[in-house]
Amino acid sequence: MGDLRTGAEEIRWDLTDLYDDTGALKADLKRAEDEAAGFAAEFRGKIKSLGADDLATVLRRFEAIQDRAGRAYTYAYLHWSTATHESSRGALLQEVREAYTRIGKELLFLELEWIEIDSIRAAVLLEEEALSPFRHYLELQRLSKEYVLSEKEEKILVETAVTGPAAWTRFFSETTAAMRFRFDGKELTQQQILSKLYEGDREVRRRAALGFTEGLEANERTLTFVFNTLLADKASRDRMRGYPHWIKSRNLANEILDETTEALISAVTSRYDLVARYYALKRSLLGLDEFYDWDRYASVGETDTRYTWKQARDLVLDAYGNFDDRMGEIARYFFDGNWIDAPIVPGKRGGAFSHGAVPSAHPYILLNYDGKPRDVQTLAHELGHGIHQYVSRRQGLQADTPLTTAETASVFGEMLVFERLMDMETDSQNELVLLVSKIDDTLATVFRQVAMNRFEDRIHTYRREKGELSSEHLADIWIETQEAMYSGSVTLGDHYRRWWSYIPHFLHTPGYVYAYAFGELLVLALYERYLQDQASFPQKYLALLAAGGSDWPHVLVGRFGIDLNDPRFWYQGLHAIEKLITRAEDLSKAVCAPGS
Repeated sequence: MGDLRTGAEEIRWDLTDLYDDTGALKADLKRAEDEAAGFAAEFRGKIKSLGADDLATVLRRFEAIQDRAGRAYTYAYLHWSTATHESSRGALLQEVREAYTRIGKELLFLELEWIEIDSIRAAVLLEEEALSPFRHYLELQRLSKEYVLSEKEEKILVETAVTGPAAWTRFFSETTAAMRFRFDGKELTQQQILSKLYEGDREVRRRAALGFTEGLEANERTLTFVFNTLLADKASRDRMRGYPHWIKSRNLANEILDETTEALISAVTSRYDLVARYYALKRSLLGLDEFYDWDRYASVGETDTRYTWKQARDLVLDAYGNFDDRMGEIARYFFDGNWIDAPIVPGKRGGAFSHGAVPSAHPYILLNYDGKPRDVQTLAHELGHGIHQYVSRRQGLQADTPLTTAETASVFGEMLVFERLMDMETDSQNELVLLVSKIDDTLATVFRQVAMNRFEDRIHTYRREKGELSSEHLADIWIETQEAMYSGSVTLGDHYRRWWSYIPHFLHTPGYVYAYAFGELLVLALYERYLQDQASFPQKYLALLAAGGSDWPHVLVGRFGIDLNDPRFWYQGLHAIEKLITRAEDLSKAVCAPGS
């Protein structure tokens, strides 16, 4: 547990909105399997001949089966996430995954037959009003046409995923959740020891960093093997599909051009000078001769400020409610309905997430709340996701957004809370503390994530071209790509070489990390629009969230005058970050001036 009670210890989610017991779950899952088998028997081989009205009817049945199966999967995953060490929960998750895979195999024919329809006829069908609720979903299926295999081959890939990548990522999650890190004679979870990197006491930060590394090193052989296995698995599957490079499948899923990703990464890496400039300021504010990796997240002011759960709840609800009444109302549902699991407990998955569940249910949020200011921002972040998922449910098959726009609401929510905190503050020193903390998060979201993308690019390329990577080789690539970002402004100790091994996104969703930078820079642009038009912006913003994944990202945000396909767009966001750094530099001069 945390050092002090916050009130979050009793905040546990209520999964009975999904199922009262596992018996009901298994009955529902069996029903979904039966429905999928009947659906396949009735419509396999007929999709090409269906008119728009009949195809819409088929898609609604397809959607309903997926919703039923997804509800069971959601429960099993959430149930496991809060106690990954309990074998019965892991067994249930695996049972549901296997059934979910069987259902997916039965339904696979629909998408495969749809993409085989002649392009001219498909274009005509897509213009029919009956298919408007499914138009973008159908467009996306055709986008991947050249990379889709035969139905028989696709079924094999679906089947082997259960004992392949899905099994290995589960093993990684359970391994890291079970890891304990020694600190001052105590055994801490990953979440607890990493939170100490934000402490004001430098010696505490140093010991926490070294203790974290010690725990990673004890599991280094296992984690290296997991990484190599999943790198090889992705290479093999990409090769079978004919993807030209490792990131292609992620770009397709994110609904953006390869050129857009390249422009984003090029823009961010070209401004690594902002990272060095900021850390030079922070080193000066902390009065340090040399700035180490364990100093990056140190507060430049009072660091023992803690927020009870009630304080965090009220602050975040106020921020959302002041932006828009409807946003505040939806945010309140999560607290009043017990849709959040907040405490740090043994066996619970680390980090935080908002799970969108299925259209017929509501989202759930997992936190590891310890009362730190950063935890308040994390609550704001995940509530943003939750609100996005809640209002987009009506889109059904098109409810989910690509990762590139999935971070929009979460980062925007963080911005609202940050500005709320700044407005409440009357002391310049405290303003500086808040501003520095915000820049810390922004740099981690934009520059660090792109540096991690560079790490991913190197290890995927090496694994495909030369074979397995040793722990030392992985460490070398990690340090090289991290040092490129810091440009000499941060001294990365030898212990930091192991810190590639605990990051789940590399394994759970290869290529994910650049979406954070994408989302942050997009939100900075959207926030500028909000400041220019606070009266009408909230309504348009909620419409954007409610649209879910019903259209291309560049079309949805284009309604705000933003062109995602213009390489110059990314520099607008980077300029906004530079303005934050300048603001901090100016504020630091005012705070440190004689007589201030």
